[in-house]
Amino acid sequence: MGKRINKTNPNFVELVRTLKDKYAIEGSAIWKDVAKRLERATRRRAEVNLSKINRFSTDDETVLIPGKVLASGILDHKVKVVALNFSETAKEKIESIGGECISIRDIMEINPKGSNIRILE
Repeated sequence: MGKRINKTNPNFVELVRTLKDKYAIEGSAIWKDVAKRLERATRRRAEVNLSKINRFSTDDETVLIPGKVLASGILDHKVKVVALNFSETAKEKIESIGGECISIRDIMEINPKGSNIRILE
């Protein structure tokens, strides 16, 4: 059986705990789902390129990436991207076409029910 390794970054641990608390308060399954995805081993965490976000999203949609957004590819429509991390270039590309880069912690405040958010991995 594999050795269980606990996360050591206190900010990350707090984020996962906050997601679970938000699920308990709001009853929105999306927060529990995101917490579970973030608890995976770091090497199994999502890394999504802009090309994939472009393919699977529509104009003005909110897309949540439980991991990191990378800059490969082109984004041709305005989209709100929520993620754990963004590469600098990905952030520049998203904002240059009028999109938004939002942290997972901030989206919980903006949209506590988690409605109309698509999760991509």
